[in-house]
Amino acid sequence: MSNRLLQVIALLITVVAATPASQAIEAKNPNIIVVLCDDLGFGDLRCLNPEGKIATPNFDRLASEGVAFTDAHSGSSVCTPTRYGVLTGRYAWRTKLQSFVLGGLSPRLIEPGRETMATMLKSKGYNTACIGKWHLGMNWKLLPGKDVSELTIETPEQVHNVDYSAPITDGPNAVGFDYYFGISASLDMVPYCFIENDRVTALPTEEQEFPLFHERPTGKTRKGPTAPGFTTQSVLPELTKKTVEYIAQKGADARGGKPFYLYLPLNSPHTPVAPTSEWLGKSGLGPYGDFVMQTDDALGQLMAALDKEQIRRDTLIVLTSDNGCSPQADFPGLIKQGHNPSAHFRGNKADVYDGGHRVPFIVSWPAGARAGVKSDRLTCLTDIYATCADIVKAPIADDAAEDSFSFLSALTGERVAGQPERTSIVHHSINGSFVIREGNWKLAFCGDSGGWSNPRPGSGAADELPPLQLFDMAADPNERKNVQAEHSDVVAKLTAQMAKLVDDGRSTPGAPQANAVAVEFRKPAAPNKATSRATGKGKVPENPLANPFE
Repeated sequence: MSNRLLQVIALLITVVAATPASQAIEAKNPNIIVVLCDDLGFGDLRCLNPEGKIATPNFDRLASEGVAFTDAHSGSSVCTPTRYGVLTGRYAWRTKLQSFVLGGLSPRLIEPGRETMATMLKSKGYNTACIGKWHLGMNWKLLPGKDVSELTIETPEQVHNVDYSAPITDGPNAVGFDYYFGISASLDMVPYCFIENDRVTALPTEEQEFPLFHERPTGKTRKGPTAPGFTTQSVLPELTKKTVEYIAQKGADARGGKPFYLYLPLNSPHTPVAPTSEWLGKSGLGPYGDFVMQTDDALGQLMAALDKEQIRRDTLIVLTSDNGCSPQADFPGLIKQGHNPSAHFRGNKADVYDGGHRVPFIVSWPAGARAGVKSDRLTCLTDIYATCADIVKAPIADDAAEDSFSFLSALTGERVAGQPERTSIVHHSINGSFVIREGNWKLAFCGDSGGWSNPRPGSGAADELPPLQLFDMAADPNERKNVQAEHSDVVAKLTAQMAKLVDDGRSTPGAPQANAVAVEFRKPAAPNKATSRATGKGKVPENPLANPFE
Protein backbone atom coordinates (compact mmCIF):
# COMPACT_ATOMS: atom_id res chain seq x y z
CA MET A 1 0.00 0.00 0.00
CA SER A 2 1.45 3.37 -1.01
CA ASN A 3 2.26 6.12 1.46
CA ARG A 4 -0.14 8.39 -0.42
CA LEU A 5 -3.07 5.93 0.08
CA LEU A 6 -2.22 5.55 3.75
CA GLN A 7 -2.32 9.34 4.15
CA VAL A 8 -5.77 9.52 2.50
CA ILE A 9 -7.12 6.76 4.75
CA ALA A 10 -5.74 8.49 7.84
CA LEU A 11 -7.33 11.77 6.77
CA LEU A 12 -10.74 10.09 6.25
CA ILE A 13 -10.56 8.48 9.68
CA THR A 14 -9.78 11.86 11.24
CA VAL A 15 -12.69 13.55 9.46
CA VAL A 16 -15.19 10.87 10.47
CA ALA A 17 -14.02 10.95 14.10
CA ALA A 18 -14.38 14.73 14.19
CA THR A 19 -17.84 14.82 12.58
CA PRO A 20 -20.37 16.27 15.07
CA ALA A 21 -23.61 14.45 15.80
CA SER A 22 -25.68 16.94 13.80
CA GLN A 23 -23.70 16.21 10.61
CA ALA A 24 -23.87 12.46 11.24
CA ILE A 25 -27.65 12.76 11.50
CA GLU A 26 -27.79 14.62 8.21
CA ALA A 27 -25.80 11.91 6.46
CA LYS A 28 -28.35 9.15 7.02
CA ASN A 29 -32.03 9.34 7.74
CA PRO A 30 -33.01 6.79 10.41
CA ASN A 31 -35.81 4.30 10.33
CA ILE A 32 -38.58 5.69 12.55
CA ILE A 33 -40.83 3.58 14.77
CA VAL A 34 -43.51 5.17 16.95
CA VAL A 35 -44.90 2.70 19.49
CA LEU A 36 -48.13 4.10 20.95
CA CYS A 37 -49.31 1.99 23.88
CA ASP A 38 -52.96 2.25 24.87
CA ASP A 39 -53.79 3.43 28.42
CA LEU A 40 -50.29 2.70 29.75
CA GLY A 41 -49.71 4.77 32.88
CA PHE A 42 -46.66 6.90 33.64
CA GLY A 43 -46.22 4.90 36.83
CA ASP A 44 -46.25 1.53 35.06
CA LEU A 45 -42.62 1.81 33.93
CA ARG A 46 -39.87 1.10 36.45
CA CYS A 47 -37.50 3.51 34.69
CA LEU A 48 -39.94 6.38 35.38
CA ASN A 49 -41.42 5.17 38.65
CA PRO A 50 -38.90 3.28 40.80
CA GLU A 51 -41.75 2.48 43.21
CA GLY A 52 -43.59 0.57 40.48
CA LYS A 53 -44.14 -3.13 41.03
CA ILE A 54 -44.43 -4.33 37.41
CA ALA A 55 -41.31 -5.74 35.76
CA THR A 56 -40.68 -3.78 32.54
CA PRO A 57 -37.18 -4.83 31.40
CA ASN A 58 -37.57 -3.80 27.76
CA PHE A 59 -39.08 -0.39 28.52
CA ASP A 60 -36.24 0.13 30.99
CA ARG A 61 -33.61 -1.01 28.49
CA LEU A 62 -34.97 1.41 25.90
CA ALA A 63 -34.65 4.23 28.44
CA SER A 64 -31.06 3.23 29.24
CA GLU A 65 -30.28 3.44 25.53
CA GLY A 66 -31.97 6.78 24.96
CA VAL A 67 -33.70 9.78 26.49
CA ALA A 68 -36.56 9.39 28.99
CA PHE A 69 -38.77 12.49 29.16
CA THR A 70 -40.30 13.04 32.60
CA ASP A 71 -42.61 15.96 31.69
CA ALA A 72 -44.21 14.60 28.51
CA HIS A 73 -47.95 14.77 27.85
CA SER A 74 -50.64 13.75 25.45
CA GLY A 75 -52.71 16.56 24.00
CA SER A 76 -55.83 14.77 25.20
CA SER A 77 -56.57 12.44 28.08
CA VAL A 78 -58.42 10.04 25.77
CA CYS A 79 -57.72 8.07 22.65
CA THR A 80 -58.88 9.48 19.31
CA PRO A 81 -57.77 13.10 19.79
CA THR A 82 -54.30 12.04 20.92
CA ARG A 83 -53.88 9.85 17.83
CA TYR A 84 -54.90 12.73 15.61
CA GLY A 85 -52.21 14.88 17.24
CA VAL A 86 -49.51 12.23 16.86
CA LEU A 87 -50.09 11.91 13.13
CA THR A 88 -50.74 15.57 12.30
CA GLY A 89 -48.78 17.59 14.88
CA ARG A 90 -51.97 19.54 15.59
CA TYR A 91 -54.21 19.68 18.66
CA ALA A 92 -57.37 17.68 17.93
CA TRP A 93 -59.62 20.28 19.58
CA ARG A 94 -59.01 22.36 16.46
CA THR A 95 -61.10 19.78 14.57
CA LYS A 96 -64.84 19.18 14.77
CA LEU A 97 -64.23 16.54 17.47
CA GLN A 98 -64.67 18.62 20.62
CA SER A 99 -65.20 15.85 23.18
CA PHE A 100 -65.17 12.08 23.66
CA VAL A 101 -63.88 9.70 20.95
CA LEU A 102 -64.86 8.11 17.66
CA GLY A 103 -66.33 4.64 17.26
CA GLY A 104 -65.16 1.69 15.19
CA LEU A 105 -67.50 2.63 12.35
CA SER A 106 -67.02 6.42 12.43
CA PRO A 107 -65.89 8.11 9.20
CA ARG A 108 -62.40 9.55 8.79
CA LEU A 109 -61.46 12.43 11.08
CA ILE A 110 -58.19 13.56 9.43
CA GLU A 111 -59.12 16.26 6.95
CA PRO A 112 -58.54 15.66 3.22
CA GLY A 113 -55.33 17.31 2.12
CA ARG A 114 -53.85 17.59 5.61
CA GLU A 115 -50.23 16.52 5.78
CA THR A 116 -49.51 13.65 8.16
CA MET A 117 -46.37 12.04 9.49
CA ALA A 118 -46.81 9.37 6.81
CA THR A 119 -47.17 11.75 3.87
CA MET A 120 -44.29 13.90 5.11
CA LEU A 121 -41.94 10.93 5.44
CA LYS A 122 -43.06 9.41 2.13
CA SER A 123 -41.96 12.64 0.46
CA LYS A 124 -38.50 11.90 1.85
CA GLY A 125 -38.35 8.40 0.40
CA TYR A 126 -39.66 6.41 3.37
CA ASN A 127 -41.73 3.25 3.12
CA THR A 128 -44.63 3.75 5.52
CA ALA A 129 -46.71 1.28 7.51
CA CYS A 130 -49.26 1.31 10.29
CA ILE A 131 -49.82 -1.86 12.30
CA GLY A 132 -52.34 -1.70 15.12
CA LYS A 133 -55.35 0.15 16.47
CA TRP A 134 -56.40 3.00 14.16
CA HIS A 135 -59.31 4.78 15.91
CA LEU A 136 -59.24 7.81 13.62
CA GLY A 137 -62.19 6.87 11.48
CA MET A 138 -62.45 5.13 8.13
CA ASN A 139 -65.29 5.12 5.65
CA TRP A 140 -67.17 1.84 5.63
CA LYS A 141 -69.72 1.20 2.88
CA LEU A 142 -73.13 1.82 4.42
CA LEU A 143 -76.16 -0.23 3.55
CA PRO A 144 -78.86 1.66 1.60
CA GLY A 145 -80.68 4.15 3.81
CA LYS A 146 -78.46 3.45 6.83
CA ASP A 147 -76.02 5.61 8.77
CA VAL A 148 -73.48 5.54 11.61
CA SER A 149 -72.51 8.13 14.19
CA GLU A 150 -69.87 10.55 12.96
CA LEU A 151 -68.26 11.91 16.11
CA THR A 152 -69.10 9.31 18.73
CA ILE A 153 -69.42 5.58 19.22
CA GLU A 154 -72.00 3.79 17.09
CA THR A 155 -75.25 2.69 18.72
CA PRO A 156 -76.14 -1.00 19.12
CA GLU A 157 -78.55 -0.63 16.20
CA GLN A 158 -75.90 0.86 13.90
CA VAL A 159 -73.42 -2.02 14.12
CA HIS A 160 -75.36 -3.83 11.38
CA ASN A 161 -75.59 -0.82 9.04
CA VAL A 162 -72.34 -1.65 7.23
CA ASP A 163 -71.50 -3.89 4.28
CA TYR A 164 -68.41 -5.52 5.76
CA SER A 165 -67.60 -7.30 2.50
CA ALA A 166 -67.00 -4.03 0.63
CA PRO A 167 -63.67 -2.18 0.43
CA ILE A 168 -63.00 0.48 3.05
CA THR A 169 -62.12 3.97 1.85
CA ASP A 170 -60.37 6.89 3.55
CA GLY A 171 -58.56 4.68 6.03
CA PRO A 172 -54.82 4.58 6.85
CA ASN A 173 -53.85 4.02 3.20
CA ALA A 174 -55.54 7.33 2.29
CA VAL A 175 -53.39 9.38 4.69
CA GLY A 176 -49.99 8.20 3.56
CA PHE A 177 -49.49 4.62 4.75
CA ASP A 178 -48.27 2.12 2.15
CA TYR A 179 -49.43 -0.76 4.31
CA TYR A 180 -51.95 -1.19 7.10
CA PHE A 181 -52.89 -4.11 9.32
CA GLY A 182 -54.93 -3.85 12.50
CA ILE A 183 -58.29 -3.09 14.08
CA SER A 184 -60.51 -0.11 13.38
CA ALA A 185 -60.75 1.26 16.94
CA SER A 186 -60.53 0.21 20.58
CA LEU A 187 -60.92 -3.49 21.17
CA ASP A 188 -64.18 -2.93 23.04
CA MET A 189 -65.77 -1.54 19.84
CA VAL A 190 -67.10 -3.31 16.74
CA PRO A 191 -66.22 -4.82 14.39
CA TYR A 192 -64.20 -7.58 16.01
CA CYS A 193 -61.99 -8.49 13.08
CA PHE A 194 -58.64 -7.63 11.52
CA ILE A 195 -58.30 -5.27 8.57
CA GLU A 196 -55.50 -5.43 6.00
CA ASN A 197 -55.21 -2.32 3.87
CA ASP A 198 -58.81 -1.70 2.70
CA ARG A 199 -60.45 -5.07 3.48
CA VAL A 200 -61.38 -7.14 6.51
CA THR A 201 -59.31 -10.32 6.58
CA ALA A 202 -62.39 -12.38 7.47
CA LEU A 203 -66.02 -11.35 7.35
CA PRO A 204 -67.52 -10.68 10.80
CA THR A 205 -70.40 -13.11 10.40
CA GLU A 206 -70.83 -13.92 14.08
CA GLU A 207 -72.15 -11.89 17.01
CA GLN A 208 -69.93 -11.68 20.08
CA GLU A 209 -69.10 -9.76 23.21
CA PHE A 210 -66.00 -10.20 25.36
CA PRO A 211 -65.09 -9.66 29.02
CA LEU A 212 -63.55 -6.25 29.66
CA PHE A 213 -61.21 -7.71 32.28
CA HIS A 214 -59.91 -11.24 32.57
CA GLU A 215 -62.15 -13.26 34.93
CA ARG A 216 -63.98 -10.18 36.18
CA PRO A 217 -67.66 -11.20 36.37
CA THR A 218 -69.00 -7.78 35.39
CA GLY A 219 -68.34 -5.71 32.31
CA LYS A 220 -68.50 -6.72 28.67
CA THR A 221 -67.44 -5.14 25.42
CA ARG A 222 -70.10 -3.81 23.07
CA LYS A 223 -71.81 -6.72 21.34
CA GLY A 224 -71.48 -6.86 17.59
CA PRO A 225 -70.16 -8.40 14.36
CA THR A 226 -67.21 -10.74 14.95
CA ALA A 227 -65.00 -12.75 12.60
CA PRO A 228 -65.04 -16.52 13.26
CA GLY A 229 -62.25 -17.47 15.63
CA PHE A 230 -61.45 -13.89 16.62
CA THR A 231 -60.48 -13.50 20.28
CA THR A 232 -59.31 -10.49 22.27
CA GLN A 233 -56.26 -12.48 23.49
CA SER A 234 -55.10 -12.93 19.90
CA VAL A 235 -54.78 -9.25 19.02
CA LEU A 236 -51.53 -8.21 20.73
CA PRO A 237 -49.67 -11.36 19.61
CA GLU A 238 -50.88 -10.86 16.03
CA LEU A 239 -49.83 -7.21 15.95
CA THR A 240 -46.44 -8.20 17.38
CA LYS A 241 -46.04 -10.95 14.78
CA LYS A 242 -46.90 -8.57 11.92
CA THR A 243 -44.42 -6.04 13.27
CA VAL A 244 -41.58 -8.56 13.34
CA GLU A 245 -42.48 -9.68 9.82
CA TYR A 246 -42.51 -6.10 8.54
CA ILE A 247 -39.07 -5.37 9.99
CA ALA A 248 -37.72 -8.56 8.41
CA GLN A 249 -39.19 -7.57 5.05
CA LYS A 250 -37.76 -4.05 5.15
CA GLY A 251 -34.42 -4.86 6.77
CA ALA A 252 -32.45 -5.20 3.54
CA ASP A 253 -33.96 -2.00 2.12
CA ALA A 254 -33.11 -0.17 5.33
CA ARG A 255 -29.52 -1.38 5.22
CA GLY A 256 -29.37 -0.23 1.62
CA GLY A 257 -30.46 3.32 2.35
CA LYS A 258 -34.28 3.05 1.96
CA PRO A 259 -35.62 3.79 5.48
CA PHE A 260 -39.06 2.94 6.82
CA TYR A 261 -41.57 4.60 9.12
CA LEU A 262 -43.66 2.26 11.26
CA TYR A 263 -46.52 3.63 13.33
CA LEU A 264 -47.36 0.92 15.86
CA PRO A 265 -50.44 1.81 17.94
CA LEU A 266 -50.89 -1.22 20.21
CA ASN A 267 -54.21 -2.30 21.71
CA SER A 268 -52.70 -2.87 25.15
CA PRO A 269 -53.02 -2.51 28.07
CA HIS A 270 -56.45 -0.97 27.24
CA THR A 271 -59.57 -3.02 27.89
CA PRO A 272 -60.26 -5.79 27.20
CA VAL A 273 -57.46 -6.60 29.61
CA ALA A 274 -56.74 -9.97 28.06
CA PRO A 275 -53.23 -11.35 28.60
CA THR A 276 -52.50 -14.69 27.00
CA SER A 277 -52.12 -17.78 29.17
CA GLU A 278 -48.33 -17.47 28.88
CA TRP A 279 -48.46 -14.17 30.77
CA LEU A 280 -51.25 -14.78 33.28
CA GLY A 281 -49.89 -14.57 36.82
CA LYS A 282 -46.45 -13.30 35.77
CA SER A 283 -46.75 -9.89 37.45
CA GLY A 284 -48.17 -11.03 40.77
CA LEU A 285 -50.48 -8.01 40.58
CA GLY A 286 -53.35 -9.44 38.56
CA PRO A 287 -54.32 -9.36 34.87
CA TYR A 288 -53.53 -5.66 34.35
CA GLY A 289 -49.95 -6.11 35.50
CA ASP A 290 -49.69 -9.24 33.37
CA PHE A 291 -50.92 -7.32 30.30
CA VAL A 292 -48.36 -4.56 30.88
CA MET A 293 -45.64 -7.21 31.02
CA GLN A 294 -46.88 -8.73 27.76
CA THR A 295 -46.81 -5.25 26.20
CA ASP A 296 -43.23 -4.85 27.40
CA ASP A 297 -42.40 -8.18 25.77
CA ALA A 298 -43.89 -6.97 22.47
CA LEU A 299 -41.38 -4.11 22.56
CA GLY A 300 -38.64 -6.62 23.29
CA GLN A 301 -39.57 -8.65 20.22
CA LEU A 302 -39.50 -5.50 18.09
CA MET A 303 -36.03 -4.60 19.36
CA ALA A 304 -34.79 -8.15 18.78
CA ALA A 305 -36.06 -7.99 15.19
CA LEU A 306 -34.12 -4.77 14.62
CA ASP A 307 -30.99 -6.37 16.08
CA LYS A 308 -31.41 -9.40 13.83
CA GLU A 309 -31.60 -7.15 10.77
CA GLN A 310 -28.62 -5.15 12.03
CA ILE A 311 -30.54 -1.88 11.81
CA ARG A 312 -31.09 -1.04 15.48
CA ARG A 313 -28.35 1.61 15.48
CA ASP A 314 -30.00 3.50 12.64
CA THR A 315 -33.54 3.26 14.00
CA LEU A 316 -35.25 5.93 16.09
CA ILE A 317 -37.83 4.42 18.45
CA VAL A 318 -40.41 6.53 20.25
CA LEU A 319 -42.24 4.67 23.03
CA THR A 320 -45.22 6.39 24.60
CA SER A 321 -48.91 6.11 25.52
CA ASP A 322 -52.04 7.86 24.27
CA ASN A 323 -53.14 8.94 27.76
CA GLY A 324 -53.01 7.87 31.38
CA CYS A 325 -54.14 4.55 32.77
CA SER A 326 -57.84 3.71 32.84
CA PRO A 327 -59.64 3.07 36.14
CA GLN A 328 -60.57 -0.30 34.64
CA ALA A 329 -57.11 -1.37 35.82
CA ASP A 330 -58.48 -1.33 39.39
CA PHE A 331 -56.41 1.41 41.03
CA PRO A 332 -57.49 0.55 44.61
CA GLY A 333 -56.44 -3.07 44.20
CA LEU A 334 -53.11 -2.16 42.60
CA ILE A 335 -52.35 0.53 45.18
CA LYS A 336 -52.98 -1.99 47.96
CA GLN A 337 -50.15 -4.00 46.42
CA GLY A 338 -47.89 -0.95 46.26
CA HIS A 339 -48.36 -0.07 42.58
CA ASN A 340 -49.92 3.16 41.30
CA PRO A 341 -50.23 3.40 37.48
CA SER A 342 -50.28 7.21 37.78
CA ALA A 343 -47.24 7.23 40.10
CA HIS A 344 -47.69 10.21 42.47
CA PHE A 345 -49.82 12.24 40.03
CA ARG A 346 -53.51 12.93 40.59
CA GLY A 347 -56.22 11.40 38.45
CA ASN A 348 -56.36 8.91 35.60
CA LYS A 349 -57.39 8.58 31.98
CA ALA A 350 -60.07 11.08 30.87
CA ASP A 351 -59.12 13.74 33.48
CA VAL A 352 -57.68 17.25 33.36
CA TYR A 353 -55.24 16.21 36.11
CA ASP A 354 -51.76 14.96 35.22
CA GLY A 355 -52.72 11.32 35.75
CA GLY A 356 -54.89 11.75 32.67
CA HIS A 357 -52.27 13.10 30.29
CA ARG A 358 -48.72 12.80 31.68
CA VAL A 359 -47.44 9.80 29.78
CA PRO A 360 -44.33 7.63 29.42
CA PHE A 361 -42.14 9.04 26.65
CA ILE A 362 -38.84 7.39 25.74
CA VAL A 363 -36.82 8.09 22.60
CA SER A 364 -33.90 5.89 21.59
CA TRP A 365 -31.67 6.38 18.55
CA PRO A 366 -28.20 4.89 19.03
CA ALA A 367 -26.69 6.63 15.99
CA GLY A 368 -28.01 10.08 16.78
CA ALA A 369 -29.24 10.51 20.35
CA ARG A 370 -27.71 10.47 23.80
CA ALA A 371 -28.13 7.40 25.99
CA GLY A 372 -29.19 7.06 29.61
CA VAL A 373 -30.44 10.64 29.85
CA LYS A 374 -33.52 11.98 31.62
CA SER A 375 -35.03 15.20 30.34
CA ASP A 376 -37.56 17.41 32.14
CA ARG A 377 -38.28 19.33 28.94
CA LEU A 378 -42.00 20.10 28.53
CA THR A 379 -43.08 17.87 25.65
CA CYS A 380 -46.31 16.97 23.85
CA LEU A 381 -46.96 13.97 21.62
CA THR A 382 -47.70 16.41 18.82
CA ASP A 383 -43.97 17.24 18.91
CA ILE A 384 -43.01 13.90 17.35
CA TYR A 385 -43.97 15.36 13.96
CA ALA A 386 -41.67 18.41 13.99
CA THR A 387 -38.81 16.39 15.47
CA CYS A 388 -38.94 13.84 12.67
CA ALA A 389 -39.30 16.62 10.10
CA ASP A 390 -36.23 18.23 11.65
CA ILE A 391 -34.25 15.00 11.38
CA VAL A 392 -35.09 14.35 7.72
CA LYS A 393 -34.90 18.06 6.79
CA ALA A 394 -38.52 18.22 5.63
CA PRO A 395 -40.02 21.72 5.45
CA ILE A 396 -43.26 22.29 7.36
CA ALA A 397 -45.88 24.42 5.64
CA ASP A 398 -47.91 27.00 7.56
CA ASP A 399 -51.00 24.79 7.33
CA ALA A 400 -49.30 21.71 8.80
CA ALA A 401 -48.17 20.64 12.29
CA GLU A 402 -49.46 23.86 13.84
CA ASP A 403 -48.83 22.64 17.40
CA SER A 404 -45.58 20.72 16.98
CA PHE A 405 -42.18 21.77 18.40
CA SER A 406 -39.00 19.83 17.66
CA PHE A 407 -37.25 18.24 20.64
CA LEU A 408 -34.23 17.15 18.58
CA SER A 409 -31.91 19.25 20.74
CA ALA A 410 -32.98 17.21 23.79
CA LEU A 411 -31.89 14.06 21.96
CA THR A 412 -28.54 15.31 20.71
CA GLY A 413 -27.67 17.68 23.54
CA GLU A 414 -26.95 20.37 20.95
CA ARG A 415 -29.08 23.50 21.04
CA VAL A 416 -30.22 24.64 17.62
CA ALA A 417 -30.00 28.41 17.13
CA GLY A 418 -33.30 30.00 16.21
CA GLN A 419 -35.34 26.85 16.77
CA PRO A 420 -38.59 27.64 18.64
CA GLU A 421 -39.12 25.71 21.86
CA ARG A 422 -42.31 24.75 23.60
CA THR A 423 -43.14 27.04 26.51
CA SER A 424 -46.77 26.03 27.03
CA ILE A 425 -49.04 23.08 26.39
CA VAL A 426 -52.80 22.59 26.13
CA HIS A 427 -54.67 19.52 27.35
CA HIS A 428 -58.23 18.41 26.67
CA SER A 429 -60.32 16.05 28.81
CA ILE A 430 -62.95 13.54 27.74
CA ASN A 431 -65.84 15.97 28.21
CA GLY A 432 -64.01 18.78 26.40
CA SER A 433 -62.60 20.66 29.38
CA PHE A 434 -59.44 22.66 28.60
CA VAL A 435 -56.19 23.03 30.52
CA ILE A 436 -53.22 25.25 29.76
CA ARG A 437 -49.82 24.80 31.36
CA GLU A 438 -46.96 27.30 31.20
CA GLY A 439 -43.86 26.80 33.30
CA ASN A 440 -45.01 25.60 36.70
CA TRP A 441 -48.50 27.08 36.38
CA LYS A 442 -51.42 24.91 35.26
CA LEU A 443 -54.88 26.38 34.75
CA ALA A 444 -57.96 24.20 34.21
CA PHE A 445 -61.04 25.92 32.80
CA CYS A 446 -63.36 23.76 34.90
CA GLY A 447 -63.95 23.13 38.58
CA ASP A 448 -64.03 19.34 38.32
CA SER A 449 -61.93 16.51 36.88
CA GLY A 450 -63.42 16.82 33.41
CA GLY A 451 -63.43 13.03 33.39
CA TRP A 452 -63.84 9.98 35.59
CA SER A 453 -62.12 10.77 38.88
CA ASN A 454 -63.54 12.89 41.70
CA PRO A 455 -64.89 15.53 41.63
CA ARG A 456 -66.84 14.18 38.67
CA PRO A 457 -68.58 16.54 36.24
CA GLY A 458 -72.20 17.04 37.14
CA SER A 459 -71.79 15.70 40.65
CA GLY A 460 -72.99 17.63 43.67
CA ALA A 461 -69.42 18.06 44.92
CA ALA A 462 -68.36 19.62 41.61
CA ASP A 463 -71.28 22.05 41.65
CA GLU A 464 -69.93 23.66 44.81
CA LEU A 465 -66.40 24.26 43.52
CA PRO A 466 -64.88 27.37 41.87
CA PRO A 467 -65.19 27.29 38.06
CA LEU A 468 -61.39 27.40 37.62
CA GLN A 469 -58.48 25.44 39.05
CA LEU A 470 -54.95 26.84 39.23
CA PHE A 471 -52.07 24.69 40.44
CA ASP A 472 -48.42 25.45 41.08
CA MET A 473 -46.91 22.23 39.77
CA ALA A 474 -43.54 22.92 41.41
CA ALA A 475 -44.94 23.33 44.91
CA ASP A 476 -47.95 21.05 44.43
CA PRO A 477 -47.30 18.35 41.79
CA ASN A 478 -50.22 16.34 43.19
CA GLU A 479 -52.65 19.16 42.28
CA ARG A 480 -54.28 19.28 45.69
CA LYS A 481 -54.39 23.03 46.36
CA ASN A 482 -56.37 25.27 44.03
CA VAL A 483 -54.72 28.70 44.26
CA GLN A 484 -56.75 30.55 41.62
CA ALA A 485 -58.14 32.97 44.21
CA GLU A 486 -54.65 34.01 45.34
CA HIS A 487 -53.19 34.46 41.86
CA SER A 488 -55.73 36.32 39.75
CA ASP A 489 -52.87 37.82 37.71
CA VAL A 490 -51.68 34.35 36.65
CA VAL A 491 -55.25 33.32 35.81
CA ALA A 492 -55.67 36.44 33.64
CA LYS A 493 -52.35 35.87 31.87
CA LEU A 494 -53.02 32.20 31.09
CA THR A 495 -56.59 32.92 30.03
CA ALA A 496 -55.36 35.53 27.56
CA GLN A 497 -52.72 33.13 26.28
CA MET A 498 -55.31 30.39 25.81
CA ALA A 499 -57.53 32.80 23.87
CA LYS A 500 -54.62 33.67 21.58
CA LEU A 501 -53.79 30.02 20.95
CA VAL A 502 -57.40 29.45 19.93
CA ASP A 503 -57.65 32.58 17.77
CA ASP A 504 -54.32 32.02 16.00
CA GLY A 505 -55.19 28.45 15.06
CA ARG A 506 -51.67 27.45 16.06
CA SER A 507 -49.13 27.55 18.90
CA THR A 508 -46.01 27.51 16.68
CA PRO A 509 -44.68 30.56 14.82
CA GLY A 510 -46.32 31.10 11.45
CA ALA A 511 -49.33 32.50 9.66
CA PRO A 512 -52.64 32.23 11.55
CA GLN A 513 -54.78 29.23 10.61
CA ALA A 514 -58.47 28.47 10.92
CA ASN A 515 -59.91 25.99 13.38
CA ALA A 516 -62.55 23.68 11.91
CA VAL A 517 -65.23 24.94 14.28
CA ALA A 518 -65.65 27.70 16.83
CA VAL A 519 -63.68 26.66 19.92
CA GLU A 520 -65.00 27.59 23.37
CA PHE A 521 -62.34 26.87 25.97
CA ARG A 522 -64.29 28.25 28.93
CA LYS A 523 -66.67 25.63 30.23
CA PRO A 524 -70.27 26.79 30.67
CA ALA A 525 -71.71 26.86 34.15
CA ALA A 526 -72.41 23.41 35.54
CA PRO A 527 -75.99 22.26 34.97
CA ASN A 528 -78.38 22.15 37.88
CA LYS A 529 -77.88 18.87 39.69
CA ALA A 530 -81.57 17.99 39.63
CA THR A 531 -81.70 18.68 35.88
CA SER A 532 -78.65 16.48 35.32
CA ARG A 533 -80.28 13.60 37.12
CA ALA A 534 -83.50 13.99 35.19
CA THR A 535 -81.98 14.37 31.71
CA GLY A 536 -78.57 12.74 31.98
CA LYS A 537 -77.05 15.80 30.31
CA GLY A 538 -73.76 17.12 31.65
CA LYS A 539 -73.26 14.11 33.87
CA VAL A 540 -70.71 11.32 33.68
CA PRO A 541 -72.17 7.97 34.84
CA GLU A 542 -71.59 7.16 38.49
CA ASN A 543 -69.53 3.98 37.96
CA PRO A 544 -66.03 4.94 36.77
CA LEU A 545 -65.36 1.35 35.74
CA ALA A 546 -68.14 1.59 33.17
CA ASN A 547 -65.97 3.85 31.01
CA PRO A 548 -68.95 4.40 28.70
CA PHE A 549 -67.19 6.83 26.39
CA GLU A 550 -64.09 4.84 25.44
